[in-house]
Amino acid sequence: MQPGIYSELEKILRYDRRVVSIVVEKIEEYWKKYRSKTGIEKLKIMDFCGTHEYSITRYGIRSIIPENIELVAGPGCPVCVTPSYYIEEIIKLALEGIVIYTYGDMYKIRSYKGVNGIFSLSEARSQGVDIRVVPDILVAIRDASKHGKPSVFIGVGFETIAPGYAQIILKKHLPRNLKLMSLVKLTPPAMFYALDVSREKPIEPPIMGIIAPGHVSTITGAKTWIPVSENYGIPVVVSGFEPLDILVSILEILKQLVNGIAKTIIEYTRAVSWHGDIIAQRNISRVFEIVDDTWRGIGFLPKSGLRLRREYREQDAFYEYSLKELTPREWSKDLPPACRCAEVVLGKVYPTQCPLFLKSCTPRRPVGPCMVSEEGTCAIWAKYGSRELLDKITNIVHKKP
Repeated sequence: MQPGIYSELEKILRYDRRVVSIVVEKIEEYWKKYRSKTGIEKLKIMDFCGTHEYSITRYGIRSIIPENIELVAGPGCPVCVTPSYYIEEIIKLALEGIVIYTYGDMYKIRSYKGVNGIFSLSEARSQGVDIRVVPDILVAIRDASKHGKPSVFIGVGFETIAPGYAQIILKKHLPRNLKLMSLVKLTPPAMFYALDVSREKPIEPPIMGIIAPGHVSTITGAKTWIPVSENYGIPVVVSGFEPLDILVSILEILKQLVNGIAKTIIEYTRAVSWHGDIIAQRNISRVFEIVDDTWRGIGFLPKSGLRLRREYREQDAFYEYSLKELTPREWSKDLPPACRCAEVVLGKVYPTQCPLFLKSCTPRRPVGPCMVSEEGTCAIWAKYGSRELLDKITNIVHKKP
């Protein structure tokens, strides 16, 4: 248990405990109305951002709403769904003497197949290979400009990170010795796939609402999620990340369900607009092309990735080092035996239902990709998902003001 978390939680809830209690009461009221109206005893609401899952779990939101409303995580962690194949290819580049720049979570992700007995960039570095962990691409640019060695920056992320990469390419800020390996993924195709999968087994509680990613929506705009509400007939709420944001979003989803409507709305109005960042969208389109892409443990999803356009191939690590893209024929399940990360990111199971969770797979010794990144669902549950914390939060919230 992280020191001081209870006192931190007390501080957060002290000034809005009355508001939280009112919203929770309203959630209970609308849940009863919905259950009475439809006869449905359980439903799922899915969040699509690692930060949402962090807030939901750390602040015990599951413990203060009706237990038959299941909050499940979607594919909200880009590192978690980066295929093992590309990790293996990056390790090969590093072993050939290429300087690799990477984010901290990508540094620790294990591949499915080893390369000369090496399964991660951290293991490669322990063997003397030049792997450099950086907070962003700008640090990599400054460093690569100094040493002049052949280098690759691993560009992992969702739509949120793509404008920065695009701007750097357009402004020609990459030094000649540094290439970008774009592994950027797009969120909507994963959302469609997760919803399709959830409807394959009618015996499971259906996903009846979406808490849409706030960070991604600052770029794409809330309009991106209209096809979800229209084609699947469920409410979509673009939410902020504070506990109260998420509770209000849950309430809005229940209100829509009770009233028989399905709309996309913005709760996170302080940061998200309907049309998003038009300039950022334009720059992304100029620099990147949309491709079919692979998601670890899941497989190929149509139009779900971004790669540099042909006119920018001089900055492209794929072109510079003749790296082949993974194809549907070559892809196979790339998770360790017994690892259920794919089901976790699709909202099919909770981390605690994986036989490896907090046994052979822990934050200190992660086996599956969901246990590595701070946005990984298993890592979040391992740190903040204890029953002790949930009970403490419940007592704080229901304490009289």
